Amino acid sequence: MKKLLLGDEAIAQGALDAGLSGVYAYPGTPSTEITEYIQQSPLAIERNVHRNWCTNEKTAMEAALGMSYMGKRAMVCMKHVGLNVCADPFVNSGMTGTNGGIVVVAADDPSMHSSQDEQDSRFYGHFAMVPVFEPSSQQEAYDMIGEAFEYSEQIHLPVLMRITTRMAHSRAVVEVAEKAREENALNYDSVAANWVLLPVNARRRNDFVTAQQAALEEDAANSNANVYVDAPDHSMGIIACGIAYNYVMECFGKTCPFPLLKISRYPLPKTLVRKMTEECDSVLVVEEGQPVVEEMLRGIMPGNAVIKGRLSGELPRTGELSPDCVRAALGMAPIEGYEKCEDVVGRPPALCQGCGHRDVYKALNEVLLDYPNARVFGDIGCYTLGFLPPFHAIHSCVDMGASITMAKGAADAGQWPAVAIIGDSTFTHSGMTGLLDAVNANANITVVISDNLTTAMTGGQDSAGTNKFEAICRGLGVDEAHLHVVVPLPKNMPEITAIIRQEIEYKGVSVIIPRRECVQTLARHHKQKKAKEAQK
Repeated sequence: MKKLLLGDEAIAQGALDAGLSGVYAYPGTPSTEITEYIQQSPLAIERNVHRNWCTNEKTAMEAALGMSYMGKRAMVCMKHVGLNVCADPFVNSGMTGTNGGIVVVAADDPSMHSSQDEQDSRFYGHFAMVPVFEPSSQQEAYDMIGEAFEYSEQIHLPVLMRITTRMAHSRAVVEVAEKAREENALNYDSVAANWVLLPVNARRRNDFVTAQQAALEEDAANSNANVYVDAPDHSMGIIACGIAYNYVMECFGKTCPFPLLKISRYPLPKTLVRKMTEECDSVLVVEEGQPVVEEMLRGIMPGNAVIKGRLSGELPRTGELSPDCVRAALGMAPIEGYEKCEDVVGRPPALCQGCGHRDVYKALNEVLLDYPNARVFGDIGCYTLGFLPPFHAIHSCVDMGASITMAKGAADAGQWPAVAIIGDSTFTHSGMTGLLDAVNANANITVVISDNLTTAMTGGQDSAGTNKFEAICRGLGVDEAHLHVVVPLPKNMPEITAIIRQEIEYKGVSVIIPRRECVQTLARHHKQKKAKEAQK
């Protein structure tokens, strides 16, 4: 059976067909569509596959470990920076091992289309000593996810699947199974001595996992995912990793005139790499993201070849690859295309017209005109656009939840006023612990939780703390007298500005919650309501 699928959707369908029992994720571009596809899947609904969003990536990874402990198959999905959030349980999962298979899908974002950095998740696989799968096509992504679950249960380790934006968000025809595999039954095969990471157990597991690495590398070398195709011209060899293989083949068509090693599975198959570096005059490493493989070749196995790639300048050091830049690295003439149109004006992103964040920033800016040294610490979400015109309202945005803790640190340094602005979903993701720190220190900060009742930036997924924020703040110790809920509308501007001014002057922790539904989800809900009424 054939389906036209995004890379994300191919992974989701492959996981369902492989007997998935639960997907655990926090929405983050470009990974979001994996979980959304499963949430809407008739098979997932019929089987009651767990498919609710998690509060953050750490809780997702830990829940998946719990499902694996009971013998069932679980998948964890996130964007690359989400892997930082769940690094503690992810790295430790290499020590506990698995019972039911675990596949962790990390969607990297080279060129930073919607991210803070160009992090390459392959480093995490090497660091945690777990195998990494990197599909080069949607079909391979579909096939690999099933192989990854099987392999995870065979070697009793999680498998990291690394994709990039271009793989996640491009479509292709995928041949899928006619019938899905049954889910694993519950089993009680987990050995407590492996899962209780006391030093005595962890040291034993560390020795065992380290000793596994040679076998994992041999498996990678023998895998159909890693293919060495020889050719007569040994003046150059090409190593193409993951989706970069497509860029190389787009340059040559069906036949590459040079020896070509396609790598879609790690640990790096050194035997195949050494064959190329010993037989070729030079080797061009084409890989999306950081020069992970190129650095390894330069460090431990250059052989007789000159190693070329991102570090040597043949390929750009940053940003996404493209067939054009790969052609240049191969010494091929560029393909003529359309000339750049000078009439097209750049359109930077902006907050939607009617968005509640606009009224929040308007009120905040109005008040802070009277405080020339004010600093506003922002966070990850739609409201980060408050940095851009016409608001120019925030002074920092580093990572999920950093607004509150940075405001606290600035206040500790003597800054006043120190204001934090954070969204509802980001607050429950990573902001609550920072607020607890601030309360415990009685930090002189004003926290604005701009609540639009959804995880808006990634498409309007459920927000974990909806209708709970006042209770959460009270539970963390925020004084009731300095906890306010307002409705961000132009008609309420006098009330909102008065409250902001009052709480800036208060010497302690105060929280203001402007609450109004995202205009995009509001329109969607109205449309759904009309459709239901029409059906009646």
